Amino acid sequence: MLAFFCMGFVDMVGIATNYVKVDFGLNDTLANLFPSMVFFWFLIFSVPTGMLMNRIGRRKTVLLSLAVTILSLVLPLLGYSFVMMLVSFSLLGIGNTLMQVSINPLLSNVVRGNRLASSLTFGQFVKAIASFIAPILAAWAAASLGDWKLLYPLFMAVAVIAVCWLGFTSIKEEDVGTGQASSTFGQCFSLLGDRVILLSFLGIMCHVGIDVGLNVTAPKVLQERLGMALADAGFATSVYFLFRTIGCLSGTFILSRFSANKFFAVSVATMLLGVVGLALGQSFALIYVAIALVGFGNSNVFSIILSKAMLYMPGKKNEISGLMIMGLFGGTVFPFFMGLLSDAMATQLGAVLVIAVGVVYLGAFTFYMRKG
Repeated sequence: MLAFFCMGFVDMVGIATNYVKVDFGLNDTLANLFPSMVFFWFLIFSVPTGMLMNRIGRRKTVLLSLAVTILSLVLPLLGYSFVMMLVSFSLLGIGNTLMQVSINPLLSNVVRGNRLASSLTFGQFVKAIASFIAPILAAWAAASLGDWKLLYPLFMAVAVIAVCWLGFTSIKEEDVGTGQASSTFGQCFSLLGDRVILLSFLGIMCHVGIDVGLNVTAPKVLQERLGMALADAGFATSVYFLFRTIGCLSGTFILSRFSANKFFAVSVATMLLGVVGLALGQSFALIYVAIALVGFGNSNVFSIILSKAMLYMPGKKNEISGLMIMGLFGGTVFPFFMGLLSDAMATQLGAVLVIAVGVVYLGAFTFYMRKG
């Protein structure tokens, strides 16, 4: 769980980008290079990380991810420049890719069976804590200590503790290590030929696309329909993260007691109600309720799909985890099409319709969940 907390460091890219933009006088195009670098590495390194785990094991891969994360947090303290920050964010994305691919199957060695989805959800809740406190710590460091970058040594200290703690923790890993031949790229991607794995991969893409897409669109919807200023409309993102965190925490207990398939169906239905409200809502209250519903509904989708896929092919957990995490690249795909359609329609309704496509897909995927 401490490693899951370190996974949340990647979400400080949002607040850090705002400070870097001001510090170096960047325009939006250059500033947006920083968050883009994070998602880019999910596409490149996810599958190779799954192959790496077959050679060195899951625990060592998580330790490697923490080491890369620590390096990314050290660089801004050694030299604060545009290039150094670009390298720092690239390493943060690479480390996070390694971590997200390896930590989920590692957790399956500790927690088994139906409790896996619940434990993965709790891990996402712990990750969300880091996501929440990053902007708070940065603002406190800037106001009280005169330098927002003091956020970096605070997070680095936690990562060092995680390395030491996990390094001295013995975890028995089944079917991994030097005795197992490493999978090839072809063998990894051939798993997408299985209907359940392919649909699960697309489900992860939709989950992340909805997640990133709503955070981009929600403030714009408030500005367009209610004439709100960006500073005020931006709180919509906080509402989304708040209910997403509440959903993760409640899902931890619900999934340990009830069927993951039924809870998945309820989650998708909740998101569908939220998207309808976001498409039709014309009042402040209705739009905020809609955002909260999507946040709560989307909070457990990732954990349920990932656990479903890994339990479907238990002998291929490493490769499947790599493929599923590669699906996080959906966070780049969805906003692209949302921008195209909203421009074509000259309204944010276009972006909401793209989000709705993702929710409808997850609704269709619910029928395959019932067969598992």
